[in-house]
Amino acid sequence: MKKKLAIALSLAMIVTMALTACGPKDKGGSSQGGGSQGGGSSQGGGSQGGGSQGGGSQGGSQSTLSPKDGGTSLTFTTGGDQGTYFGFGGVLGGKVGETTSTTVTAVPSGGSKANIDSMDLEDAQLGFVQSDVMAYAYNGERLFDTKIDSFSTVAALYMEQVQIVTLNPDIKTVADLKGKSVSIGDQGSGVYFNAIDVLGAYDLTEADIQPQYLSFGDSTENLQDGKIDAAFVVAGAPTTAVTTLAATRDVYLVSLDDEHIEKLIASSPYYSKYVISKDTYKTPEDATTVAVGAVVIARDDVSDADIYNFLYGVFENIDSLGHDKAKELDLTFASSVTAVPYHPGAVQYFADKGITVPGK
Repeated sequence: MKKKLAIALSLAMIVTMALTACGPKDKGGSSQGGGSQGGGSSQGGGSQGGGSQGGGSQGGSQSTLSPKDGGTSLTFTTGGDQGTYFGFGGVLGGKVGETTSTTVTAVPSGGSKANIDSMDLEDAQLGFVQSDVMAYAYNGERLFDTKIDSFSTVAALYMEQVQIVTLNPDIKTVADLKGKSVSIGDQGSGVYFNAIDVLGAYDLTEADIQPQYLSFGDSTENLQDGKIDAAFVVAGAPTTAVTTLAATRDVYLVSLDDEHIEKLIASSPYYSKYVISKDTYKTPEDATTVAVGAVVIARDDVSDADIYNFLYGVFENIDSLGHDKAKELDLTFASSVTAVPYHPGAVQYFADKGITVPGK
């Protein structure tokens, strides 16, 4: 694990240096233009990763706060190189390094579970996780045989949609996946359990499909080559792998109906109903699905100053974050996690913004 992470770290440092070299250190906020919103809207709220996301920022160029001195260097594990975690994580890390004394190096990884495992092994200090996977670890269930509670919440950032992607317009519902070849993520991953949950809401099991255990990039490549019929992709939309596929092929998203969404949320309350706009991938119509929260967590032994600086770098500079997800950042949503207490540095930052969060 440490050898692989060291290789990824050395590669990612080049990316971070390029991002932070774009301008001098700026201890205040910036008002440069940000990216455009490509997603849809959240409806309802799950209790594990936070409530519904209202949109709109509450930070930026009007800030009267200042970053903390004494920052250190942090490794930020994200996700696959064609997913939102890695792309957005690199942008966030670059901005934190540009505006505070803390340096954050975003590295690709195997996703939520791998990130928690890396942090537990002290190979990383920060990580992106799905809100449901975070709860599994903290409670020692599903993906985790034992409880892992050596981490704290930093902030919920945006919603991750359960996207069921296909090139076959005849696959219109989850029930149509029966007997089909379907990618459901790496075995035992967060995506895998999301797929199992959604299939279960329609009274289907893994045995009712021809399961393939593929990454996002491999899933879209196999769709392109006609090797699979559909793929579960759980990431913030638009997702790089799906956008790339949609550039050359007509992509369709399979919708969930209200009856089965309500059934799913009743058994797994960390899901929220979500509508993905047809403009996201130029699909024929909007797609109704469910989503979980994308949350940044930190080891408990990371300094308060570093966590404060991470939040300062992100939320006081929203307008200059050049990524689609920047416009989804919102302090109300960021402070809404209930499954895992917040890091003391996050408690201090939110308090300075007039918000009380549960801390360790």
